[in-house]
Amino acid sequence: MTRNDWPDGCTERVFEEARAILCVVDPSVDALRLVYRTADDRVLGTVPEASEHVRSGLASGESLLLAMNAGMYHSDMTPVGLYVEAGTELAPLNRDNGFGNFFLKPNGVFFVREDGSAGVLETDAYAQAGITPAFATQSGPMLLIDGAIHPRFLPDGTSKFIRNGVGVRADGKVVFIITRDKVSLGSFARLFRDAAGCENALFFDGAVSSLALGGEMMIDSGEPAGPVAVVIARSKADGSSGQPEI
Repeated sequence: MTRNDWPDGCTERVFEEARAILCVVDPSVDALRLVYRTADDRVLGTVPEASEHVRSGLASGESLLLAMNAGMYHSDMTPVGLYVEAGTELAPLNRDNGFGNFFLKPNGVFFVREDGSAGVLETDAYAQAGITPAFATQSGPMLLIDGAIHPRFLPDGTSKFIRNGVGVRADGKVVFIITRDKVSLGSFARLFRDAAGCENALFFDGAVSSLALGGEMMIDSGEPAGPVAVVIARSKADGSSGQPEI
């Protein structure tokens, strides 16, 4: 896939000397979903498998815009934190303490409401908000909280990986980002704040991160994936998806 064939709203940028792919999605135009399993409870297990599964079930006039891993999982592939798919809670909200990125609190939840709008909230704020989501995935750490970078991040720590995550702008548009080069959490948070204009953003994963654009794998770690975020583009009468430019 050449750059000219990328879905509208997706672009590559260099930020602090690291390459990243950014996709801006308007949830009032296209559909945000989370997928984890098939109708017969088979775990999809990878971004390529999830991408193919979604594409096989698309209706006329729909196309897969993107798919990326969207949350951490245990060795048995079950989600570490809250996971809701099509209104059904498959894993509960996790407010425990522990080790690893998920437990680098505050962590948070990416959710899609029944009306299609989306948000990112810190876990405690999400629990207090009383949201009944159509889709939700919990991960961690939060990258941005109301415009502020996670308080425990160093400006540029020595732990650097390919990273992916999601953010929401003040106008309600959702930004999915994956880096091509290894970056620190601090740099990744600034990417969402300074380049993507997000107020709240959530880290999805690191070395296992993968991305499909239009059904074609752009970045494939070859690693398993638990929850997977997908965006389904709905064609317009003029042939345009209506996706915004970043």
